[in-house]
Amino acid sequence: MERTQILDLMGTLKLCGMRSAHDEVMAAGIKRQHEPPRIVGDLLQSEIAEIEPACRHRFKTAGEGRGPSATR
Repeated sequence: MERTQILDLMGTLKLCGMRSAHDEVMAAGIKRQHEPPRIVGDLLQSEIAEIEPACRHRFKTAGEGRGPSATR
């Protein structure tokens, strides 16, 4: 599959972390002769690093306003 097709599919799936890290991860993986599962794992870790802060923020703000004073 062509690079542009891969990046388009990542965009369609909203995998922004993987999309932005793709070239760097692929270059490092090829240079170091990593196996495909290792490269895919690195891409997945990039995606997790991209979405984790947003998830933490959503979780934190979801609980705001629910303290004892919110029920009064």
